[in-house]
Amino acid sequence: MKPPHLADHRERLAAGRTLRLKLPRRELGLWAPGDRDVVELIRRSNDHRVHKLIPLKMARMAASPFSFYRGTAFLMADDLAPYGTTGLHTQICGDAHVRNLGAYATQDDVFLFDVNDFDETTPGPWELDLKRLAASIIVVGREAGQNDDACADAVHEMADHYRKSVRAFARMPVLDLTRHAIARSVGHGPVQRILRKAERKTPAQEMEKRTAPDEHGLPRFRELPLQTPVPEAVASRVISSLKHYRETLSANRQSIFDAYHPSDVAFKIAGTGSVGSRDYVVLLFGNGTGDPLFLQVKEAFPSCHAPYLPDVKIPAHHGQRVAQGQQRMQTVSDPFLGWTTIEDRHFLVRQIADRKAAIEPEDLKGKALLQYALVCGEVLAKAHARTGEPALLAGYLGKSGKFARALTAFALAYADQVEKDHTTFTKAIADGKIEAALG
Repeated sequence: MKPPHLADHRERLAAGRTLRLKLPRRELGLWAPGDRDVVELIRRSNDHRVHKLIPLKMARMAASPFSFYRGTAFLMADDLAPYGTTGLHTQICGDAHVRNLGAYATQDDVFLFDVNDFDETTPGPWELDLKRLAASIIVVGREAGQNDDACADAVHEMADHYRKSVRAFARMPVLDLTRHAIARSVGHGPVQRILRKAERKTPAQEMEKRTAPDEHGLPRFRELPLQTPVPEAVASRVISSLKHYRETLSANRQSIFDAYHPSDVAFKIAGTGSVGSRDYVVLLFGNGTGDPLFLQVKEAFPSCHAPYLPDVKIPAHHGQRVAQGQQRMQTVSDPFLGWTTIEDRHFLVRQIADRKAAIEPEDLKGKALLQYALVCGEVLAKAHARTGEPALLAGYLGKSGKFARALTAFALAYADQVEKDHTTFTKAIADGKIEAALG
């Protein structure tokens, strides 16, 4: 009998088809709400966050069903836990909604599409990512004013493109797949119009946005709505943690990092799902004040999927889990990606994002929803193929539309659930059971 890694492509496809006996593809479309207390689950999710910021997080989540969805990956993890899977594991994003798959631009206006948020990443069932992405397309499409037929078409085409992409990636040599990048040039289509919103943030622009000269003329972080200076004791702890962070970099990156020296630290407030985490930005200078480097030192909590995947082996350090998950899923990752610890809390360290296309619901009108959904399907297929067994997955998915139809049925049903949960949540705020405050 051949070792699994020497089985030919047809044998691997056949082995994947047998997984349908364990989980028929039609069962991917199943959804029925369990007995759960949405308000209590939300309260528990905030236990380890900065208490004074929780009302802001609640206010952001209350803004719309999609905003609520962005802040409740833990709720969907709990909802999906009872449902069967094929047993095929990949590295999953863990929070694969449309805003967490996006684009970064090169200097020559070519955009690389990839997964761009990894707070919940872990090895796990590929189905979790697909279901979360599919439901997000319906939720955000409705918010953009699309009818359910258009939203369902976008999910169906995304799922079918995922299926076809996995099949193509399954035939690639491993090294070719490792180097494969998903790119789009800036042109005149709906997706390209979204990408034009991204602006090149030069170091000088970041300096102008974030800093002001002190009494000695040296740049210091300014007080901004989402950025505040920190006490010296906090700044000292953050800067001291960079010694451990340095050890997580490769040798050549360590030598580059050594040429930069920390100058100032501020606290920042991140996006909806991350509000309440301890999140710092560090300003470093290399060759004078005209050579700044901005690093983000962001608290990393356990993945929301961890309680439901007890047999999955992941790093004990959650900053390491996030950094290594990102490196596994992305074709090109931040070369300064690493991790550290501050007072027994785990942190991810990375550069402040540069030229990233941010998708908003109003961007996804007309054909844009369908076209963006197609790109998202290809991005997840590439990430899963890199980190799993693509031929087995391709064999399971098959050549028919059964997978796409099932995923579309699930997405429509779960989007209805999200809207009901959002209503329950906003009523709890109105009734004083949850505190929410703008700020």
